Amino acid sequence: MLNRQAANVLDLVEYFARRRRPATIAEIADDNGWPRSSAFNIVSTLADRGYLYEPAPRGGYYPSPRWLAMARATAEAEPLPDALHALVDRIAVESGETTAIGAPAGTSAIFIHVVESPQPIRYFAQPGHRLPIQATATGRALLTQMSRRERDSLYRKIRFERHTDAPPGAEAVEAEIAAAAARGYHRSIAEYSPDLLGVALPVPLGGRLLSLTIAGPVSRCFGRMEALARLLADGLADLRHHLPQSRAGEADAT
Repeated sequence: MLNRQAANVLDLVEYFARRRRPATIAEIADDNGWPRSSAFNIVSTLADRGYLYEPAPRGGYYPSPRWLAMARATAEAEPLPDALHALVDRIAVESGETTAIGAPAGTSAIFIHVVESPQPIRYFAQPGHRLPIQATATGRALLTQMSRRERDSLYRKIRFERHTDAPPGAEAVEAEIAAAAARGYHRSIAEYSPDLLGVALPVPLGGRLLSLTIAGPVSRCFGRMEALARLLADGLADLRHHLPQSRAGEADAT
């Protein structure tokens, strides 16, 4: 269920990220289609909490460094290992395709780290990009790390929609998870996003549910699925040797 007040705050953050300069309350209201009173209340609250400031008198509001400080504090509490960041960078270069780390968020998977392909025709994605967990390679590589009971609980919350000719539903997802186990990797071929192919594997990182995905146009990646999967598997095998011993041990136990 969407909470409109929370959504408006997030829309405002994204608005400033696109605008990249201060905005008055009138501009914020007009550009976002909000009543002036709503814009005033949101801006006043954020300014009182130190998240917005006025760089110049009557020159409009702009996000303060408090956002960055809070983001750094939360990221530092549970950081991704440097070796994993380096692996994503390396795979993106070697594959030539967009490479991302996925994590679960309710009935969705979200990207928490992305390196986009440099090619003109590519999969465009940013951190925070959401995908249906049941209908993507990224999501199913996360689901396979859950118990069947946990997956069944999640399936009851999912609104299944038809993305391919295959009938949607929990049974179809479980069949694809079983097929991926036999195949050795998860894949999605024009399933959720037309003309997009994804190959993914779970990331062995202790108690955290993560997946590593390579995604690109079907026309360029279809004949390379096995090679892309090997690239992921070899990289993740190498990752184990670069993790701290305690985390590597935890990963082996999962």
